[in-house]
Amino acid sequence: MAKVNQQVLAKTVQRCKERNIIIPTFAQQKDPTKIPEKIKAKLKDIGLWDVNPLNLFRITWKNKPKEAGGNGLFGGVNYLEVPSALTGVKARIIGLVGKWMPTGCHKVGAGFGCLAPRLVSGEFDPTTQKAVWPSTGNYCRGGAFDCALLACDAIAILPEEMSQERFDWLKEIGTKEIFATPGCESNVKEIYDKCWELRKERGDKIVIFNQFEEFGNCAWHYEMTGSAIEEVFNQLRAKSPKLRLTAYVSATGSAGTLGAGEYLKKKFPMIKNGATEALQCPTLYLNGYGGHRIEGIGDKHIPWIHNVRNTDNVIAINDEDTMRLLRLFNEPSGKKILEKEGLKKEFIEKLALLGISSICNLLASIKMAKYYEMNENDVIFTTFTDPADMYRSRLQEMEKARGKYTEDYALVDLKKSMQGVGIDWIKELSYWDRKALHNLKYFTWVEQQGKTVEEINELWNPEFWDRMFAQIPAWDNMIQEFNKKTGLL
Repeated sequence: MAKVNQQVLAKTVQRCKERNIIIPTFAQQKDPTKIPEKIKAKLKDIGLWDVNPLNLFRITWKNKPKEAGGNGLFGGVNYLEVPSALTGVKARIIGLVGKWMPTGCHKVGAGFGCLAPRLVSGEFDPTTQKAVWPSTGNYCRGGAFDCALLACDAIAILPEEMSQERFDWLKEIGTKEIFATPGCESNVKEIYDKCWELRKERGDKIVIFNQFEEFGNCAWHYEMTGSAIEEVFNQLRAKSPKLRLTAYVSATGSAGTLGAGEYLKKKFPMIKNGATEALQCPTLYLNGYGGHRIEGIGDKHIPWIHNVRNTDNVIAINDEDTMRLLRLFNEPSGKKILEKEGLKKEFIEKLALLGISSICNLLASIKMAKYYEMNENDVIFTTFTDPADMYRSRLQEMEKARGKYTEDYALVDLKKSMQGVGIDWIKELSYWDRKALHNLKYFTWVEQQGKTVEEINELWNPEFWDRMFAQIPAWDNMIQEFNKKTGLL
């Protein structure tokens, strides 16, 4: 941890005191039973997406699955198991559901993990500085929401080809500065270039929370997502003792969500951690490049916070399959076909919980199950990052380009794009494969982004990651001290 800037901290404490802002600890987000009763009582009348500082306590996997406030507030981990009748594999595939977090995506947690430690240490001054959120979509939404709750000014950066819903949402929440950079999901360098431009223009008036290098991102997922998966698995195994946690799958993106795999490796050493990406931009698989349509997973480089030494598999997913399945899961004709295949209506409606990158994670999980010939005792976990709500415009665009979606099209998509995926484009990584991916960080981070050779070498050591994740209790202590100073508890 950096040395606390007491002067800035005093200003932040005063602002939070004036605006009635209480910052939750990581422990409270992990286990909402630890949240003070007086806060829970106030949350009962607050909607999940309301711009209210108390919603910081709802940055958890354990919200009741409803957008409006109400009794109960918190429950178990929100997850969805996808039945074999749909996946075509025996293994049990389970995804944690991001829909039931504020903003409808778990990136709000990643943003909190980056911003909160900086606030309580005085490294970020909300009275004089703006928080910059470079993103390929949801991270800048999460960061902007966190800023709105924590009385900070936000600047959003995201590619111009992202869905219109993202831009509309940022404007609605009051983000005054939104920069659309050239290209699509894979054009991350252009985002970095914009960050450098802002640094030169504004100096210390901004702080850039780059999700691709901020360890608070993967630390939040290590503590929250990893433990949530462990909790769900232990509940399942209590009923079926033969179950084994065989794999964890996550799209690479910023590599933050892969932090959950770090936690799971500690608890279940035999687990396989799979990192998935778009076939059209196979950076991990082939050192490749290109544009693709799986929104939210940045490419063409290895994120600084991706511990590739703990990645066992790389899985490339065809973006055409994700787009076809988006239609299958959401169009009336697709739902009819799924019902004819024997799936229950209640489950079919829940498929709207899966946006494009969630579908990518699901397909990669199916590939893992087929590749390792998993059976009914194997459990694969992944995350269903955000719902289809953010992609309705994509459905309209596909209907305009391809015509009405019929049951014939839906049946083809089910059999080919879902159940027809094979074990192509999946690679087991050897020690030297992982080292090669680690070495690729040099060209982005040392040559372009100002890191040092000593820093990149340190990232290869397992002890570095142990020290990094060990900061979480220290952050909680600082948050508790901060709240004492505001006097709001």
